[in-house]
Amino acid sequence: MEITHDKNKSEFYTIVDGFKAHVAYVADECSLDIKHTIVPKEIGGQGIASALVKTAYDYAIENKLTPVATCAYAATWLKRHPEYKGCESKDYIEGSCAL
Repeated sequence: MEITHDKNKSEFYTIVDGFKAHVAYVADECSLDIKHTIVPKEIGGQGIASALVKTAYDYAIENKLTPVATCAYAATWLKRHPEYKGCESKDYIEGSCAL
């Protein structure tokens, strides 16, 4: 799966079977906060969300940014990957995203 980083739109995305899946983020000089993760149901269940979140947080680590999650999916991902040393944002609400 090819994942593209569109810095102008602050998103990482992929297109699978004609459907676009993406994570949207906000970054500053200290952190990269994933605000939401969107995978259309037509292409769900293939590990796409996990791959997108991992790519975004790998980018954060490479750029010395703290991985942060407002998105519930990204928060759960960080809990499963403590090696990323990420955290939930102050705006995180369990079970929701910042849509």
